[in-house]
This record gives sequence, structure tokens and C-alpha cells, in this order.
Amino acid sequence: MTLTTLCYLERGDRYLMLHRTKKERDVNRDKWIGVGGKFEPGESPEDCLRREVREETGLRLTSWRFRGIVTFVQDDWCEYMHLFTADAWEGEERPCDEGELAWIGKRELYDLTLWQGDRIFLRLLEEDAPFFSLKLIYRGESLIAAERDGVPLDID
Repeated sequence: MTLTTLCYLERGDRYLMLHRTKKERDVNRDKWIGVGGKFEPGESPEDCLRREVREETGLRLTSWRFRGIVTFVQDDWCEYMHLFTADAWEGEERPCDEGELAWIGKRELYDLTLWQGDRIFLRLLEEDAPFFSLKLIYRGESLIAAERDGVPLDID
């Protein structure tokens, strides 16, 4: 089981996105995602969020919102991702050693190479949905099932 955070920094109608291109052995290789990463021992979700955003962007968050828990299941692997948005920070953005950072319009996100399940939670963020639990089940890179708050979703 893996514990992670993922954050979408919001500036107007744009999110800061990371195009994961620099690591050869990266489950997210060539995908566009928010910023975040794995918990370190003793970290709370907020600790991990602040550390990962700072490491990947150079920015120090000053305002964020915990939006949901996303459970990824793939074969015998499971990840619990703590999903956040942030709307205020300090510092200067710097290049990321895991890929290219870019501010992308929220409407343009769906034209990018995304995991299919990311499209579901991005819509929930767009709708300002209340805190949610989303379960995404993959076979390889194909989403085969999804549930929101324990209720199956139509993924076709």
C-alpha cells in the first residue's frame, strides 16, 4: 500500500500541471498530473502536501483545501491518494526535476494525456463537489471500474 498526495494549484481558470517526462521508470511517464508524491515516515497528509509542492515547484503553500481520497487499485497494488487544491502560496516557481510544469486552462486539461480516472476527479473538482472517496480500478492503463462514495460509476 502506498500513501500519496496530489495537489492542483489554482490560479484563476488554470491549474499548475506537471508533464511527467524525466524519469524512465515512472508509472506516470508521459502523463499530465498535479504535483505531489509519497508520504515520508511520520508525515500527515498536510505535511506531505507542503513538502512535495515545495520540492517540485519551489512554492510554499499558504492556503489549501483537502478535497478527497482517491483509492487506486491495479492488480495487487493499492495507492491511497490524498487530493488537494491550493489557491495561495509564496515564493518563486522553479523547474521540476520530474518533468515540465505548465499552467493549463481547466477547459484544456481534457485534451492532455491523462489517466482516465483523473478525468473523473478533475470533474468533481470543477463541480466543487463536497469531500469524496473515489475508487479507481485499473487493468494495466485501462480503467475497468470506478466508485464514488461506494456507489459504482458508469465509466463509458
